[in-house]
Amino acid sequence: MFSKIKTMKSTEVYSEKINKLKEEIQTADAILIGAGAGMSTSAGLTYDGARFQRYFFDFHEKYGIKDMYSGGFYPYATPEEYWAWWSRHIYVNRYDQPAGEPYRRLLELVKDKDYFVLTTNVDHQFQLAGFDKRRLFYTQGDYGLWQCSKPCHDKTYDNEETVRKMIAQQKDMRIPSELIPRCPVCGAPMTMNLRSDNTFVQDEGWYAAAGRYQDFVRRHQDLHLLLLELGVGGNTPVIIKYPFWQTALQNPKAVYACINFGEAVCPKEIERQSILINEDIDRALRDMA
Repeated sequence: MFSKIKTMKSTEVYSEKINKLKEEIQTADAILIGAGAGMSTSAGLTYDGARFQRYFFDFHEKYGIKDMYSGGFYPYATPEEYWAWWSRHIYVNRYDQPAGEPYRRLLELVKDKDYFVLTTNVDHQFQLAGFDKRRLFYTQGDYGLWQCSKPCHDKTYDNEETVRKMIAQQKDMRIPSELIPRCPVCGAPMTMNLRSDNTFVQDEGWYAAAGRYQDFVRRHQDLHLLLLELGVGGNTPVIIKYPFWQTALQNPKAVYACINFGEAVCPKEIERQSILINEDIDRALRDMA
């Protein structure tokens, strides 16, 4: 579909790109934001290094786990230990975090525009920053939700109250057995509402958000649309990156903008419609503000 991807011409300096993107934000008929893990990384929500050691040093010492991502897939011997890990993971990435500065800065830039956010992030940062919930589509789930592990039905459940109890009562990397969550319908163990296989539950809220996203794209398909991609890597390009490229290719009025440190690229076919900023997201948004 596309030829070899490439970076922006070296003759266009950073400040010119920043000014150009700021102008596009101001003049676009609408802005479709696509945000990946790099957005939260820029906000300091890293899954390894010092932050990982601060919260999970005991799991590292016992099992050699080196980061939060891999720890979520570790085959813990008991559900008490499994939920000690996950309650801590949820708490430090969902409930014990203020809105990151990149999210706040982004809202200031787009709050008066007709915008919509498509994101693979599951940490609730957009809502914490004040983005309109009806303009958000979390495609991959939410740390704040549980589902039946089978799943026996398409419903998700808020987990904040139980997670806080797990945090308060866990000891020696275990939670009390009575706090282990079970499906209220079939009694099977609950699990995270995160897309990792075909058991992921797309509940009523998920489909409603998907419909609003599709409607936004349809209404603006022939207008001056800014496709603003922030921190999207190569793990799941079919969700944000490839659709954004395709939209730009089909709509000559559209502009594709990508801020991603070390990964700001685009296909040759849409180069003239693209603004590629190879920089930390927080710095770029700060410079635009």
